[in-house]
Amino acid sequence: MCGIIGYSGKREAAEVLLEGLRNLEYRGYDSAGIALFTQTGLKTYKAQGRLSQLEALLGDRLPDGQCGIGHTRWATHGAPSDVNAHPHASGKVTLVHNGILENYMDLKEILLNKGRIFTSQTDTEVIAQWLDEEYGKTPDPMAAICRTLKVLRGSYALGILFADHPGALYAVRKDSPLIVGLGQGENFIASDVTAILPYTRDYLLMEENEIAVVTPERAGLFTQDGQPFTREASHADWDISAAQKGGYAHFMRKEIDEQPHALEATLSPRLTGESIDFSADGVEDAFLSDFRSIQIVACGTAMHAGLIGKHLIESLARIPVSVNIASEYRYSNPIVGRDDLVIIVSQSGETADTLAALRLAKACGARTLAIVNVVGSSIAREAERVLYTYAGPEIAVASTKAFSVQMAMFYLLALRIASLSGTLSAKAAAVYVEKLKKLPRMVEDTLKAAGSCKEAVSDLVNASDLFYIGRGLDNCLCMEGSLKLKEISYLHSESYAAGELKHGAISLITEKVPVIAVATQPELLEKMVSNMREVKARGGFVLALCRAGSVIPEDAADRVIYLPDSVEEDLFAPLAAIVPLQLIAYEIAVLRGCDVDKPRNLAKSVTVE
Repeated sequence: MCGIIGYSGKREAAEVLLEGLRNLEYRGYDSAGIALFTQTGLKTYKAQGRLSQLEALLGDRLPDGQCGIGHTRWATHGAPSDVNAHPHASGKVTLVHNGILENYMDLKEILLNKGRIFTSQTDTEVIAQWLDEEYGKTPDPMAAICRTLKVLRGSYALGILFADHPGALYAVRKDSPLIVGLGQGENFIASDVTAILPYTRDYLLMEENEIAVVTPERAGLFTQDGQPFTREASHADWDISAAQKGGYAHFMRKEIDEQPHALEATLSPRLTGESIDFSADGVEDAFLSDFRSIQIVACGTAMHAGLIGKHLIESLARIPVSVNIASEYRYSNPIVGRDDLVIIVSQSGETADTLAALRLAKACGARTLAIVNVVGSSIAREAERVLYTYAGPEIAVASTKAFSVQMAMFYLLALRIASLSGTLSAKAAAVYVEKLKKLPRMVEDTLKAAGSCKEAVSDLVNASDLFYIGRGLDNCLCMEGSLKLKEISYLHSESYAAGELKHGAISLITEKVPVIAVATQPELLEKMVSNMREVKARGGFVLALCRAGSVIPEDAADRVIYLPDSVEEDLFAPLAAIVPLQLIAYEIAVLRGCDVDKPRNLAKSVTVE
């Protein structure tokens, strides 16, 4: 959520900032702005709405200047508006902010008593006003920043300009991601490496409570007390082309098609001969052995992957697993300790609630294992062990390939834990490993049959409500399918365990109400057919998704989508079945004219609670 870009160098800063903001649009935002040092001083330009509104404000001739900051805002304090948009200025200080200032009302009252006047409803302006107050006492930027940090409580990534220090860019990071990009005769700050890839792939990861000072000649890191130190630079191993559409109409559609490659990249390094090996990840067998229970903690799509993981681990390893919504975990007084393994799942590795849950689990003495996609992210750095999912950049707000590789990681973990616990023999594990190697091809085969999904949505696009039903693993998939549809098409949908229909939800099934019935598990097919008939008996429209060769009676479904013949193993069917569910959501969103990659009110990385 929100995006920060800052530049100091020899290029025209406005062009760099706008390009950086374009590359950060996927994070979600409702206003945008830039501030830069011009020949006539420090100037700010900002506008509510999409980046195009800001570009219209700037006009054809961009303001001059070689140093500045930019921001895309997702409203938290104060409604979306020109006034509440970032950057915010006070006296000689102009800054942008990602995160939440928790004690802003207390600080604002102090500032009001000093005679300070506020123009916005944001918590960010409080930081700018307080920093300007400190800077007025001693005109030293570093000293003013250090004194200000002592009173701030909450999460923040800050990009700061001081009017009488042209060419210098200051940055602060606490609980919200920020990096320092390293160039030749130019340097950057950014909330995401995608913002700076057109210029450099080398960067410094800022840790908690660190300050950066950026000029064209150097980029230095400092402690929260202003003491300098050095850190080895990181290198992004993918270039900007990986984050471009490549001829696709939307990033989401491109990322759906990238799932076979992402699965191959995630599975292959861990498949050694006839077994699964995490030694290259630094996750030794002893770490995955001898615990009382497993707790999976995640939000949204990652939580749905965790539900698949629970089913797999319990089925194969016979170890109790609970799945916890991260935003509730801290407040549930969880029973967790040194005999438990806590698996933290997050695509970005920066999800605020999930990061807080990780810290609680560590404080309680539990073992912590992170499954993340972003190397060097906060969760990856703070967990005891980390398993990276090699999905590459996922730009669309609605997650697709990240979900698939998270599921794949749970297949690997479940099989390895089962082997170590003795519930799965070496011979049986070897059979599963051979099947794991075929999963990318299985998903590729499913994608080749995508046309049936496009045909099916014609029956669904004009619905006002839609329901998903499934059993077992399919029930978990239904939750994700329903979430995808809601996220990008704004069509109201709900997911129910099929057996729960008769416990209330069936009262909502009336004439022509569409129900997507996922039935990929042969042992549950007969019961699913009965549930489909219950829907049909009440006038509902049933779209069934099942395995090739499944027999679906004519009186049970109006339309059937069949998975390809290569889906042979019950346990692995979800990796194929999720593809049609993603495509159905995508095609409906397109037909409804929705902004598929940037759905309203949503952000890619939720860095506030």
